[in-house]
Amino acid sequence: MAPQQNAGAGTEAELPEYAGHYRLESRLGSGGMGIVHLARSTSGMQLAVKVVHAEFARDPEFRGRFRQEVGAARKVSGAFTAPVVDADPEDERPWMATLFIPGPTLSDHVKRNGPMEPAQLRRLMAGLAEALRDIHRVGVVHRDLKPSNVLLADDGPKVIDFGISRPKDSELRTETGKLIGTPPFMAPEQFRRPREVGPAADVFALGSVMVHAATGRGPFDSDSPYVVAYQVVHDEPDLTDVPANLAPLIARCLAKEPEDRPTPDELMRELRSVAASYDTQAFIPAQRGTEEPADPGVGPGAGSEVESRAGAEARRKPRVEGNPPLEEKAERLSGQRRRRPRSKLLALGAGSVALVAVAALVSVRLLDGLEPTPEPRSARTTSAGFSGWATPGPEKDTPLCSHGVGKVVCAQEGLVFALDPLDGRLLWRHPVATSRVGGPPTVVGGLVHPWSEEGRRLEALDPATGEVRWQRDVPEYGASVAVGDMLLLTGIDGTVTGVDAGSGDTKWSRRVPGLQAPDFVSFAGDPLAYATSTSVDGSGTRVVALDPATGDVRWDARLEGTLKPVGASDGSVCFVSVEGVYSDARALVRYSPADRTSRRVPLPLPLSRAHGTVRGDVVYLVGGDGKVSAVDMEARKQLWSLETAVLRTSSPVSDGRHVYVSAPDGRLLAVDADDGRLVGQTPPRLGASSDQVAADLPEPVLVAGRVYATAPDGTVFAVDARDPSAW
Repeated sequence: MAPQQNAGAGTEAELPEYAGHYRLESRLGSGGMGIVHLARSTSGMQLAVKVVHAEFARDPEFRGRFRQEVGAARKVSGAFTAPVVDADPEDERPWMATLFIPGPTLSDHVKRNGPMEPAQLRRLMAGLAEALRDIHRVGVVHRDLKPSNVLLADDGPKVIDFGISRPKDSELRTETGKLIGTPPFMAPEQFRRPREVGPAADVFALGSVMVHAATGRGPFDSDSPYVVAYQVVHDEPDLTDVPANLAPLIARCLAKEPEDRPTPDELMRELRSVAASYDTQAFIPAQRGTEEPADPGVGPGAGSEVESRAGAEARRKPRVEGNPPLEEKAERLSGQRRRRPRSKLLALGAGSVALVAVAALVSVRLLDGLEPTPEPRSARTTSAGFSGWATPGPEKDTPLCSHGVGKVVCAQEGLVFALDPLDGRLLWRHPVATSRVGGPPTVVGGLVHPWSEEGRRLEALDPATGEVRWQRDVPEYGASVAVGDMLLLTGIDGTVTGVDAGSGDTKWSRRVPGLQAPDFVSFAGDPLAYATSTSVDGSGTRVVALDPATGDVRWDARLEGTLKPVGASDGSVCFVSVEGVYSDARALVRYSPADRTSRRVPLPLPLSRAHGTVRGDVVYLVGGDGKVSAVDMEARKQLWSLETAVLRTSSPVSDGRHVYVSAPDGRLLAVDADDGRLVGQTPPRLGASSDQVAADLPEPVLVAGRVYATAPDGTVFAVDARDPSAW
């Protein structure tokens, strides 16, 4: 695809003309984290410049991660990578410029031309081994080597995109909401022992990349990431159609244990005969037939921004009673796709090797007119008397839902709809002009407010009919939050505007002193909105509590450490205290503004990607490894901790009797709030596109003794919160 002129919606349509001294001429590609442009230096040198999306530019965690990407790319700049020319991670829109490398990615080449010839494969493998040798020599592990991260230049392959690389001795892990790796090219240890990933994981990925180049598929092939995860950890690779002279070496690269794989130096010795075959001819052969020209190279890796993180301690996790074994799910999802018999799948919990691939949400076409109301599928009546229900959503992606004014209101791409909370009947649906869904609709001021992308327009719907009650043009904003009967909009210039959610009238607009671009959060039952600002060195956090009705600052505190709010109770606010670029939670902090005191409770073990909720004196936490725990802030101790059989969960909700979380496969789990026992779970509900699961799982909605949850197949369902054993 030829470079395109800048185009898009919202803030991305108004991209800067320059990044530093480099004029952005056209767009090479885009991904989840940024857009890559073809640019020119003052002297006329062609560059590929990655410019970070505005939403991530405001995130200090992402900026830290981008700094690491720049540092890693600079370390490994050489003959086998795209050299870094310049970068500014501290710019308003962080950017990195690398030398522009003409040529397609390996992924595009195989799509257009089919599998490579044996001689090309040998040169490719030697080039990738040389690249990994150089990368590992400077102490970096790439961790995401895949066909879309390999550029095929005239003088050999180039490895690009160090967005999730890290030093070999790094303790850092992913920050909230980000996942690490790409399933078919991940090593077994990335699923089983993600904290122990070293250079050998890149060698495993090299083996998978070579199978893709030789056959057009991976060595572990399925439409489902859950099946691929299991195959990577337990099954032998499928090397059918791999040239016989390369198959044994590739098989060694794909060994299950890191110590059994060859090093890049050993690979180069095995392939030494290939070195003499390098010549000055182009690495890429002529395109077949009349296909389009190859994509230009994109330097920093425009096409490789889709990321995933997987890591399950499968060998030590207990099977959860009631879980369908993974082999049933694997057989159901993969069907007859396997090219030869594989080892029998062992009985594991449905999420014990759970893998979640972060992907761009699929665009949904709004059908003309209203479809007939689907009949909800009723569950059995529980001992408590509520008959649960499950209703297919109008579309087949995961709905995001909330509750208010007697309705369950949900959002899917391009659509907002309402269900009857008693039986799940579809009441109405309303089209919305958004290209993605960033959150559930909010119900404030007696009206339904669809989540809106960064922009200039607000809309409010009648909860009874779905008809528009008001629309307002507002100053361009980058973030919004509902609190009380107000909507707070943070403008791109940092101005905060308070809008009456019932009428749409602007009540106040002002800057918050000392906060350049405040990003507010609010908590159910708490009347205030909170914004935090962390010092550059992470030693302190400023917390501002704002009255949404007037815009007045109720209190302003400076607390020790890097803090993120997780909830509020009885006038106090609770935070997780995180450390490092990737923000592992090390402690909980409760701040009481009435007497300006804080209480810090260390966690027994660090918790990655921590989310939480507060009920009374107890904070319920979940982590990136699927752990659920409870910490009593008054007693200053952890009450219990549960290792679930899933990789990760949604943020928790609790009614004091149980803690509820959603799993990536659509299950709803209930944990006893007193002792941490798993007391109930619903069946999995995987969608047709089971390889695409949102990075942030929608949390359950808890209202009046019922839990409402959603699943990847588009289902919205309700269960009795008081009787999880009957689910």
